Amino acid sequence: MLFFLIACSLSSTAQDFDVLHYNYAIQLNDQNDTIKGIALITLVKKSDKQTIALDLESTNRAGKGMTAIVKNNTEVIHFNHSADLLTVDLPKYKKGDTLQIVVEYKGVPTDGLVISKNKYGDRTFFADNWPNRAHFWIPCKDVPNDKASFEFSVTAPYQYKVISNGTLVETKELANGKKFTHWKEDTPLPTKVMVIGAAKFAVKEFPDSPPGIPVSAWIYEQDSTKGFHDYAPAPEILKFFSSHIAPYPYKKLANVQSKTIFGGMENAGAIFYAENSVTGKGDVEDLLAHEIAHQWFGDMASEKSFTHLWLSEGFATYFTDIFWQHKYGDAAFNKRLKKERDEVIQFVKTSNHAVVDSVSSYMDLLNPNSYQKGAWILHMLRNEVGDSVFQSIIQSYYQQYKGSNADTKDFEAVAEKVSGKELTWFFDQWLYRSGIPKLSANWKRDGNKIKLEIKQSGSQTFQFPLEIAIVSADGKMTNQKFYINSKEEEFKIESSSDPAKLILDPNTKLLFEGGISPK
Repeated sequence: MLFFLIACSLSSTAQDFDVLHYNYAIQLNDQNDTIKGIALITLVKKSDKQTIALDLESTNRAGKGMTAIVKNNTEVIHFNHSADLLTVDLPKYKKGDTLQIVVEYKGVPTDGLVISKNKYGDRTFFADNWPNRAHFWIPCKDVPNDKASFEFSVTAPYQYKVISNGTLVETKELANGKKFTHWKEDTPLPTKVMVIGAAKFAVKEFPDSPPGIPVSAWIYEQDSTKGFHDYAPAPEILKFFSSHIAPYPYKKLANVQSKTIFGGMENAGAIFYAENSVTGKGDVEDLLAHEIAHQWFGDMASEKSFTHLWLSEGFATYFTDIFWQHKYGDAAFNKRLKKERDEVIQFVKTSNHAVVDSVSSYMDLLNPNSYQKGAWILHMLRNEVGDSVFQSIIQSYYQQYKGSNADTKDFEAVAEKVSGKELTWFFDQWLYRSGIPKLSANWKRDGNKIKLEIKQSGSQTFQFPLEIAIVSADGKMTNQKFYINSKEEEFKIESSSDPAKLILDPNTKLLFEGGISPK
């Protein structure tokens, strides 16, 4: 996800039950913003507690929110709906029992399902669930660590094409000027990436899609030519990540122009992009790469909680960089890294938060700590263990946690197991402490040696390998590597002549702020 803005708070996190499958039937209309829904929810009880609590917005003073009734085997059962929780009494069921409940509901969603007009004045419906906004329009367990398979059956006015996750089961025109569309996703996913979208779309399937995985573009009719051009790099990106990480985990990839409040939202198999991403200039390749990388990291292998958001956003940011390196070379790759480093440098000047961070508002996590610093941490890990071992770490981590959830300690354990290296120091300083190294370095000629002094300022001391390039008068460059682990370090380098200059980190391997000058 490329962020724009979002404010929210954590919803129900109870582990009293586990949802196995959601079956939603949704009715949309053009007369008003009221939606009607029937949710058939299959779940297993995880405790002997006699109630379960689903997340579903209750009615509010603005006249929005949902009213609901709950049934079991067609009989209404006792429930309470308040404070955005639908608490259902299930005294007959014990721990380990699997059951189904039906929630019939209707209302005007405050958020989550964005019902509005697009830039051309056409009415549209777009789900925008991240991080826990699904409960504004569907009853669910609205947390990232409860994954379930699901399906959406959408009845809408006939002029709308409807997109969702998974595969298309059926579409048919109804006698009342409506159209019925049924999508089904068999892969368990968190609610943050379950969506529907309804608009007047033009649709194109790209001929260079990978075998068996249709890649398509869903574009507003007025933007079809521009959008088909702008979203055309998607098949190439998908093929690269499928070979570099693991086979693509879903049965299709739809890239959808939408009303998401984000630059892009990585809904599994149905990515939503901001409507203004379509320009006809073909300049959204990195946006496409970021959201497609999320299909593996964030969607299939998800964070246990948003505290560990870097496992989603940092990974998507760095794998965009890796795709850039693959397609455009090392110089373009390093240019992106330097830009990301500059963004981190600016961010840490006003923030004392670590990457792994608990906050009261998820909006506060949409920052360069989660994105650019997360990417840089992966880059430094890659340089610490080497390219092939790093790729093995990534592939092993994905294989272990695909279809489930992980936190930073889980990733650290995989990195240590695959690399055979003790990496606690690395993860502790880069992920659980704030800031970055601030270096001031100087050098001077000392006989037939160069005397090099490196100082770290600030309250924290980092340890890291540091490369320094020695540039001779004729432009020849030689690199030296030093291991820094204290506030002040002094080194001596053999040199038969005066260098023209010294360069810190010539190959863009370290996240730091600072410079070097002659003394």
